[in-house]
Amino acid sequence: MSKVTATESKPSSAIAGRFGAYGGRYVPETLMAALEELESAYAAAQADPAFTSELAYLLHHYAGRPTPLYHAARLTEFLGGAKIYLKREDLLHTGAHKINNCIGQGLLARRMGKRRIIAETGAGQHGVATATVCALFGMECVIYMGEEDMRRQELNVYRMRLLGAEVRGVSSGSATLKDAINEAMRDWVTNVRNTYFCMGSVLGAHPYPTMVRDFQKVISLEAHAQILEAEGRLPSAIIACVGGGSNAMGAFFEFIPDKNVRLIGVEAGGRGTGSGEHAARFQGGSPGVLQGTYSYVLQDDAGQVSLTHSVSAGLDYASVGPEHAALHDSGRAEYVSASDAEALHATVTLARMEGILPALESAHAVAEAMRLAPKLQRSDILLVNISGRGDKDMGILARELKLQGA
Repeated sequence: MSKVTATESKPSSAIAGRFGAYGGRYVPETLMAALEELESAYAAAQADPAFTSELAYLLHHYAGRPTPLYHAARLTEFLGGAKIYLKREDLLHTGAHKINNCIGQGLLARRMGKRRIIAETGAGQHGVATATVCALFGMECVIYMGEEDMRRQELNVYRMRLLGAEVRGVSSGSATLKDAINEAMRDWVTNVRNTYFCMGSVLGAHPYPTMVRDFQKVISLEAHAQILEAEGRLPSAIIACVGGGSNAMGAFFEFIPDKNVRLIGVEAGGRGTGSGEHAARFQGGSPGVLQGTYSYVLQDDAGQVSLTHSVSAGLDYASVGPEHAALHDSGRAEYVSASDAEALHATVTLARMEGILPALESAHAVAEAMRLAPKLQRSDILLVNISGRGDKDMGILARELKLQGA
């Protein structure tokens, strides 16, 4: 239940992990010491040139950064209007932006002497990235994944197991990401002394939302410089899909001070506007507490968390990162939604126009670019974050597109 009162380690006004009214640290007392230890260790790592140097080395030589900023010329011409650039996070090792955060947290866990790593995953990309880093560093790895997501993302389950991870299916609730996070947190409470919880998005109790954003902001640091080199000016808008919100925060961060650049987050519009038919927190949610943080939550009047739906397993979550909530309320970022059908259409369009098969999550951002570009001038520029590649979604695509006759 999202509205149950929980414990915070300090008065809310004094917590570093607050984004306006949102964020904080709402967890059992058994996790307070672990979170404080993590906060201290992360601050020390940030100040240590050896840590930042090794992180930069691995991001470049292992993960494959910097990723290209690609001018999608055929898609631009097809749509008319704004010029479209794609930030190609799909070209990273493991196929998504998740590796940026997992390398950072893996180095932090090793620094803290934690050899057992647990993680949650929805679409499986964070699980794959965590398993990859654990293999790289020789760590024990346990991944919690909802059984519904395991069915939808079978390929990623095989990948995690091949990398040496134990994948534990979760059958409770809707058997998706929210339930996987619940089980991972129960594990952490039980094994807190020797276990590191590698959170996959800008969610959870402080310091996770800040820490994950910091590991992902490399996306916008690169994109900011790349678009200036390519065009000599900043884009009209940055567009990114928003599940928990890590790829979007990574893509937005460096552009936040640039007030003339629109920041557009795209949520999962699913099958419709009814409860349980979508995962658009800013269109159907309200502020509440879920899994350690205060943010927007899809919930009923009694605080019971609503069921969600998306064709994309990675966007199928009832809450959103607290920094996104603050950006929404301040008006600095806009949040829209794309339906399942729109995301599927965008997937086919990008594949056939540019030879790029995006993850279904990323396809939601492409769908918004396709809607917006024809309404803008040719002098406008849209920068779309392609957060992952679509190999993992072939089963879903084959089934859904067959039903549509595509």
